[in-house]
Amino acid sequence: MRSFRFALLFLAVVIAVPQLLAAEPKHPAKPITQSTEAHAATEPAPTLVLNVDATHVTQNVFHMHETIPVSGGPLTLYYPKWIPGEHMPSGPIADTAGITFTADGKTLDWQRDKLDMFAYHVDVPKDAKSVEATMDYLSPVQMPGGFSAGSSTTAKMAVLSWNQLVLYPKGWNYHEIHVIPSLTIPQGWHYGTALPLKGTETGTHGVAPETGSIEFADVSLTRMVDSPVIMGEHLLVVPLDKNLKPSHEMDIAADSDAALQMTPEQKQGFNNLVAEANALFQSHHYRDYHFLLSLSNHVAHFGLEHHESDDSRTVESFFTNPSGWILSAALLPHEYVHSWNGKYRRPYDLATDNYDKPMQDDLLWVYEGLTEYFGYMLTARSGMWTPQQWRDTYADLAMTYSVGRPGRKWRPLVDTATAAQLLYSGSPWFANWRRGVDYYDEGALIWLEADIKIRQLTHDQKSIDDFAHIFYGPASTGPIMKPYTFDDVVNTLNEVAPYDWSKFLRDRIYHVAPNAPLGGIEDGGWKIVYTDKPNQIDRLRERGGINCTASIGLIAGRDGRIIDTMEDGLAFKAGMGPGMQIVAVNGRAYSPERLYEALEAGKTSKTPLELLVESDEYYKTYSIDYHDGPRYPHLVRNTSMPDLLDQTIKPLASAPIQHQPEAEIQ
Repeated sequence: MRSFRFALLFLAVVIAVPQLLAAEPKHPAKPITQSTEAHAATEPAPTLVLNVDATHVTQNVFHMHETIPVSGGPLTLYYPKWIPGEHMPSGPIADTAGITFTADGKTLDWQRDKLDMFAYHVDVPKDAKSVEATMDYLSPVQMPGGFSAGSSTTAKMAVLSWNQLVLYPKGWNYHEIHVIPSLTIPQGWHYGTALPLKGTETGTHGVAPETGSIEFADVSLTRMVDSPVIMGEHLLVVPLDKNLKPSHEMDIAADSDAALQMTPEQKQGFNNLVAEANALFQSHHYRDYHFLLSLSNHVAHFGLEHHESDDSRTVESFFTNPSGWILSAALLPHEYVHSWNGKYRRPYDLATDNYDKPMQDDLLWVYEGLTEYFGYMLTARSGMWTPQQWRDTYADLAMTYSVGRPGRKWRPLVDTATAAQLLYSGSPWFANWRRGVDYYDEGALIWLEADIKIRQLTHDQKSIDDFAHIFYGPASTGPIMKPYTFDDVVNTLNEVAPYDWSKFLRDRIYHVAPNAPLGGIEDGGWKIVYTDKPNQIDRLRERGGINCTASIGLIAGRDGRIIDTMEDGLAFKAGMGPGMQIVAVNGRAYSPERLYEALEAGKTSKTPLELLVESDEYYKTYSIDYHDGPRYPHLVRNTSMPDLLDQTIKPLASAPIQHQPEAEIQ
């Protein structure tokens, strides 16, 4: 999973079933005995019939009708709570309405569990054979976050996450329960999904049938929830790398046809991505793969992994704005890597057997951190980033997790993972001191260091690629899940290159460390330097504001609103804090450019920088005696050492891309 937040004015990239069967058996509908929790051992699991009506999605409403076979007596139904990949109890139950239960045409009484808000208790007549449930899901309007619980509909497109519209009976694992789903979408709209149609085994795309519902195959509850459906009036299907089997395609929905104008270079980048990923892992664990991409300024922006697809959502101008393309290019590679790391291989504590079981997130530095590392790697190997853009990204990570994270003095990285369900909803204010979901990008720094260490230990004969071959393979399969522990990770690293990997990882993850793990950069033959000129990534990000982390310790938006001040930094010591708004710089109206110019001018002046700041309708001028100018991070070669860093992004299987000159990127 990736979360896009406006923290640092950066496009901050923060992205459980025990088993999904490659060939799913068909289960006839069988009644449920509700008299005991242990009945799953003796009674066949049920098959639910689920009908979703999405014809009112332009009004932000989905309708559900579900048939649940029963044998009478007390019935407990669950609404999915812990959504795989979201790492927290994020099931959007607060956005459901119109819940009713009937049997033989009679309305049944129900009561929500007083302790578990996601459980419903229904009194079912003893002679009833089935219960009919209806429910509406009210998609949030203009909600920027929330992952799949965020805004999912517009006037021209929508994404259906099945977990929002299903109830399942207590007593069976979610891979045992089967569902026969169907979906009705607006006439003229097209759809794409990894969920197979009735009588088929692989994903599909098409147009709304004139006769009514799209009829999908009988699948396990896990497979259905793991297979969202993208739909829209403007939907483009792009087949990828036809020489690579199984098939891969992009199903792209947008709010306009103009947004779907992918360049040949961009399509080549995605072709290269699937080629490079399969060369890296040397196996796959899906029947086919669908990139589901939403391009809209009116849906929540994030990426969420699934075994045979992803649900990635970004701005409408993703393809048409070169700067936006660069800043968001790593989104789909990250989610694609999750098919191997997160879906096929998953920490034991995340491999729960039902959506009501709590997950433990302490190994997210592998689940998300290693995925972040591979995602950045594949973005560069595929050519969607230039090597310089990849290096600029790591230069920013070095700054962010060094001078930009004084909170590392008290909070070890592992706690940012363990507390993920709290930190995902944390604000950008005070992120430097509180810390956020740092296991994504700091995890990428750690795994870069591990990659370089393997190369050093083996004289560049082996790398993290060899770890990937072993850990995620070797044989290709359909969707299966193989859990792992910390020791499994350590043992595989030792199989690649013997070393005290347990200590290596524990020192960086489980202990407080005042300095960021920068060994991958430095031992890779590069060093971090600061200049008064932003690198290309910084320059693009700062169109939304200004990042003075390494100078006066302040980050502000284009409107002057202070997003963060570094604990013990100059701005903080002067008295400024998050939420205040800079009104003027040295007596003139604020703009990011004017603050930059003032910092530059301060290098040849002894006059302190003066910032007029508004806070809760009060105005105050703050003086900062600083004269070192703007400071931005860059990676430069240390020619006394071999260049192992650039070796990590050397393409394995793809063709080069002719990139637009940096000066032409707008």
